[in-house]
Amino acid sequence: MVTAVPNPEVQQIDSPKTVVLMGVSWQTFMALLAEVGEDRATRFAYDRGVLEIRMPLIQHEIPKGLLESFIEAIADELEIEVMKAGALSLKREDLSRFIEPDSCFYIQNEALVRAKDDINLPADPPPDLAIESDFTSSSLNKFTIYASLGVPELWRYRNQKLEIYQLIEGEYQPSEKSLAFPFLPVAEVAGFIEQSKTLGQRSAVREFKKRIKEILESQN
Repeated sequence: MVTAVPNPEVQQIDSPKTVVLMGVSWQTFMALLAEVGEDRATRFAYDRGVLEIRMPLIQHEIPKGLLESFIEAIADELEIEVMKAGALSLKREDLSRFIEPDSCFYIQNEALVRAKDDINLPADPPPDLAIESDFTSSSLNKFTIYASLGVPELWRYRNQKLEIYQLIEGEYQPSEKSLAFPFLPVAEVAGFIEQSKTLGQRSAVREFKKRIKEILESQN
């Protein structure tokens, strides 16, 4: 049984697919996670007593899926290993923080977690890159959560634009370059996502892969 939250304060934000509860203890949140299990569509974020429960929308999922495919296409061109960890539960009880990214990847640290069935912070490294597809607003400062967990690079897609942030001295700073893939033409990525609406998703990924191949060949 889940321990009831005594008189939780419910905060309304502008998305009908998001619920926010205030004053939720870590123990109650962990009990709720155990009750609902991992086979669910909802995404949770928790920051020191504030719990946000979000149901992903198609407007989130399509850009997120394409960004995943773009990263995998880059890895194929570079002939390197990356591990897509999806909405991996990232939690630190000592910090009372938890988040499930829209997606995340192990790139630089892929070999360290390749054979692991469970990833536990801080004993294991955090993902090298997390993706947030922002179509609706959030009640939580997710940058603060990711920074406290030590995720070195964050991609945020919103308003038909890809924004790159790098963790520098404990805070995220906007960057024109990706830490994992410095050659990535960041300003062009949104165009490939928009192309998918007319060409189709796989065609857009193939076009993106051609562009990456051009860039890499020009550097040789």
